[in-house]
Amino acid sequence: MAATGVGAGDLLTASFAGAQTGVLLLWTVVVGALLKWGLNEGIARWQMGTETTLLEGWTSRLGGGIRWIFLIYFLFWSLMVGGALISACGVAGDGLLSLGDHDTSRIIWGIIHSLIGLAIVWIGGFKIFEKMMMVCIAVMFVGVLLTAALLPHDWGSVMSGLFVPKLPSGSLPLVLGVMGGVGGTVTLLSYGYWIRARKRSGWDGLKISRLDLGVAYVATALFGVAMILIGSHIKLESEGAKVGLLLAAQLGEVLGPVGKYLFLIGFWGAVFSSLLGVWQSAPYLFADFLYAKRKSMLDDLTTTKPYRLYLVAIAIVPTLLLWFSVKQVQIAYAVLGALFMPLLALTLLLMNNRTDWVGSRFRNTFFLNAILIVTLVLFLYIGGRQIVELLP
Repeated sequence: MAATGVGAGDLLTASFAGAQTGVLLLWTVVVGALLKWGLNEGIARWQMGTETTLLEGWTSRLGGGIRWIFLIYFLFWSLMVGGALISACGVAGDGLLSLGDHDTSRIIWGIIHSLIGLAIVWIGGFKIFEKMMMVCIAVMFVGVLLTAALLPHDWGSVMSGLFVPKLPSGSLPLVLGVMGGVGGTVTLLSYGYWIRARKRSGWDGLKISRLDLGVAYVATALFGVAMILIGSHIKLESEGAKVGLLLAAQLGEVLGPVGKYLFLIGFWGAVFSSLLGVWQSAPYLFADFLYAKRKSMLDDLTTTKPYRLYLVAIAIVPTLLLWFSVKQVQIAYAVLGALFMPLLALTLLLMNNRTDWVGSRFRNTFFLNAILIVTLVLFLYIGGRQIVELLP
């Protein structure tokens, strides 16, 4: 969950926030991770209480309309997120080994990464996928956390930035960007299929899920904090995946070639693990959409034709976006993600508070309802701001 949720967008947004405000916005990473934990816990809570995925719940409890709205949204999201991840992997590959001019190299590396991800998911199944994600997350965290640790910091200011919320003048867009980027968006729904693959169920399944989600979002918060700390030592004037190379170059001036390539390896681990996670999980959602009205849910959707067809589609169709501006693709991806979060928070508030649906034991607590309400209000505001900014 942590490896899939941490990608180029939040990695670079956090570093940009550090470059603009220093360590003053470290607290936003912690708040963002807590909000995403609440959403993911709600997904697990519904599934453990009803033995159905959230998508099945939307279909059976909220009517077919939301199912079709989600499909339209999901198809467009898949195109945008696929293009953003392929492009980001291309940038990471170009940074480690350039194949000609930067744009050509980015396109070649992007296509290579997409096809490798397709092969791993198609051939390897869940166990190989899980092992590959472990490797990627190790590379990602060692590379980025070690880079942050090698830089000098004023630890008193760091502790203040973590535990004393401050809002510097003009920093609200950065605050919202960092909170929104922590821990993924539509990929949160992937968790339901992964815990099903692990055969989790009932109250014991929810307790285990709370624990590993806690670990995932602590790790995610550590990663976000590290990126803000790294960003606080450099100057960045723009955003987008290519800024990762600028970031590495400036780190090279501070830490030398070792620091530069250490960060590039961590950056590669972050973006490729996200691509691999989306390639494995997005087809689940499409297959679940098609089979959601069946009386008995298939135990393994990965063997179905819809899963395989969508896997091929998401690995190939978004490569067309490699010839578009990286920044345009990233912006569209961010807006789509911000629009999904209010929908998820609202449906979890409606569904997980119905005792006749989930049972009294799995009903939301006051604390979880508070997290979901804050998430709903915050992301409605984020989505509204981003849409307004895109208008002519």
